Amino acid sequence: PAHISGSITHSTGHAAAIVAHKSQWRGLGMDLENLLPLERAERLAGEILTQDELLRMAAGPREQVAQLVTLTFSAKESLFKALYPIVQKRFYFEHAELLEWSDTGHARLRLLTDLSAEWCHGKELEAQFAVDEGQLLSLVAVQA
Repeated sequence: PAHISGSITHSTGHAAAIVAHKSQWRGLGMDLENLLPLERAERLAGEILTQDELLRMAAGPREQVAQLVTLTFSAKESLFKALYPIVQKRFYFEHAELLEWSDTGHARLRLLTDLSAEWCHGKELEAQFAVDEGQLLSLVAVQA
């Protein structure tokens, strides 16, 4: 319905949905991913991460690479799901970057392209995530 925003996601053994009235949340994006094995994460990093994200990944500990690549993929998927219904414009992994993330489940994303007058290059958004039993769930919520 036009007055509802929401998102669905699924991965091995789990599915989730989130819905809200657009009067409170303009956009909701949620994504669930299995944590990537380290070797696969290293192979996929160049397809998912921007050049700056790759540099930050290389500067960090190798044991965090798998979670970082999975988080970046998932957060960008959640970002797309949250913003596409608002801007009605497709964008891809290279059009956003994960600036930072914390062990407390908070992350910050920045747009690297103009999607609309409101959602333009440099706009930053908050994301949330949780890791449990080998899966990562991320959420981007755009308040009304």
